[in-house]
Amino acid sequence: MSPRDPLSPDLIAVLRRLKLGPILDTLPDRLTLARQQKLPHQDFLLLVLSDEVTRRDSMAAAARARKAQLDPTMHLEHWDPTATVTYDQGLLNELTSLRFLDAHAHVTIVGPVGVGKTFLAHALGHIAARRRYSVLAETADHLLETLRHARLDHTHESELRKRLAVDLLIVDDFGIEAMSAEESRDIYTLMTERHRRASMIVISNRGPDEWLATFADPVRAQAAIDRFTSNSYDLVIDGESYRPRQKPTFDRKRKADA
Repeated sequence: MSPRDPLSPDLIAVLRRLKLGPILDTLPDRLTLARQQKLPHQDFLLLVLSDEVTRRDSMAAAARARKAQLDPTMHLEHWDPTATVTYDQGLLNELTSLRFLDAHAHVTIVGPVGVGKTFLAHALGHIAARRRYSVLAETADHLLETLRHARLDHTHESELRKRLAVDLLIVDDFGIEAMSAEESRDIYTLMTERHRRASMIVISNRGPDEWLATFADPVRAQAAIDRFTSNSYDLVIDGESYRPRQKPTFDRKRKADA
């Protein structure tokens, strides 16, 4: 078969029947490569099937990320290393290994508004999704509102269990406002039930020492926060706002050339 020869209809039909149709996109190039490098049949087959495995893994990771409500733009490879923010790079490197997930430890990401806390949390979430962990990311307001409404239609237990079941729960903007007694109980349940069983990443403008005041019940608050902080890595970020680096720009030259 020459590089320009079309694939046979029979081969195309068989691949599609086996639900391997996407292989057709790269198969001509792989055939050319196999011929040029005189690959043994087994090596050629491994090459083609490895392409399909990679494609399926990528699609599955993307589906997990969508289900987790992770921001699709917040991947670690998109982080701007020139950002004028400071944090413990060694700790971040350790967190990207996801050993904290295997150990069922938590992460607290604390810093002023706009320094990239959410970005790094979602980036860790994407890494976890690629490694087949289940993830859910939401703001504290959305979490508490969902559970509050769930009490009205008797789905509270189900909604709470969803957040207890995932391998990694990411809660953003925590500790900003005071919580009601019911909301405090929900957070208490999440923090105590997930203690040394599954990991959380909590993002806040305030340190854990300031969370106590947001709970309606000081006793529950102390118990929940003590459990959480005793098993949490603390990533503190400081510096100028990262958000201007994410601001869309208008390329006037490209528009003029169009």
